[in-house]
Amino acid sequence: MKKALFIGYVWPEPTTTAAGHRIQQLLQAFNDFGYHITFGSAAAKSEYSLDLEALDIDTVSIQLNHASFDDFVKRLKPDIVVFDRFMTEEQYGWRVAEHVPGALRVLNTEDLHSLRKTREECHKRNEAFTPKIWKEHQMTFREIISIYRSDVSLIISSYEMELLQNELDIPKSILIHLPFMLKKLSKEAIGEWPTFEERKDFVCVGNGKHTPNVDSIIVLKKTVWPLIRKALPDAKLYVHGAYLPQHVLEMNSPNTGFHVIGWIEKLESVLQNARVSLAPLQFGAGIKGKLISAMQNGTPSITTNVGAEGMHGDLPWNGAVCNDWAAFAKAAVEHHQDKENWNKAQANGIELIHTFYGKDVLKERLQKQLKLIQLHLETHRSNNFIGQLVKHQSLASSKYMAKWIEEKNKR
Repeated sequence: MKKALFIGYVWPEPTTTAAGHRIQQLLQAFNDFGYHITFGSAAAKSEYSLDLEALDIDTVSIQLNHASFDDFVKRLKPDIVVFDRFMTEEQYGWRVAEHVPGALRVLNTEDLHSLRKTREECHKRNEAFTPKIWKEHQMTFREIISIYRSDVSLIISSYEMELLQNELDIPKSILIHLPFMLKKLSKEAIGEWPTFEERKDFVCVGNGKHTPNVDSIIVLKKTVWPLIRKALPDAKLYVHGAYLPQHVLEMNSPNTGFHVIGWIEKLESVLQNARVSLAPLQFGAGIKGKLISAMQNGTPSITTNVGAEGMHGDLPWNGAVCNDWAAFAKAAVEHHQDKENWNKAQANGIELIHTFYGKDVLKERLQKQLKLIQLHLETHRSNNFIGQLVKHQSLASSKYMAKWIEEKNKR
């Protein structure tokens, strides 16, 4: 039986993060491809961690900068290794290349972390983001080198695919555009959604460890929600998410309709009972899980250009996209009050899920591309000349730094 090794930056948490959903989808896909899967991570598990053993996935706790990983990977002899985020590839990529050179090395970027980081720093400086600033960021150098070192990288959004190819001329042969892989929404499931009349109020969803989410909650509290309440004095907003920091929890204000709830296990029921989802994101990257979840539950969403980026092609959005907060609040009120507008937005969301996120089509495309690369792995690697170049230089530095730390830890 073919073997796949996933090396996680953290243990998957599908109930708290979009990244956790993404990894869960990949694990399911590789299981369907016929791989026996082992998942390893140096991180500690949390109360939200997915029970991988229940999915017949072997788990192993691995160490950073330690020779025990070399012995482990040599014994396992995986056919394919998936690195969850570039930081993981930096730590373990050279060890995999050295001890199981025949294994296909796949980088799951989740989103471009360098893009998210650059945008956050631009926002803090009150400076407009440009690709030029991104290209000069230190994290971009690290992430792009990691992409070149890997045999192929999974890119989640169409915008990020365009950025990598148009701004940096990264060959398409080492990139696979792979959005979320989702089940089609059946007529039966759609028919069971609560109607416009059966829903009320607003919802905001976001993991508190993710800075763009915390920033968006602050924007809601200080700017957007007062405008909505002025138009709809009895409206309520429910803020949900794991790991919300104390200063966000203290924003709870039932008197003004601003309810900070925290984590909830059954997010679907929350989304299906809300009339509109709000996501005033000012920075970030990748595909936003909260916006996908809204579509999957028939809930229109109001967001920004950054929020909707790379998610809907040329098709209309599942609600409205606004960067001006007055316009944002106005669109939120309109979608909450106007049934025709609301129904149209919901239909747009269904079309987006079926057009861009169909599980079967995406899974088949992934399997075909991976098989093709595996079949011609030597040629694929030799064609990636820059990859060979950076591998020679950067792996050497990563390797000897890791070995130095390893020896230091023995003392």
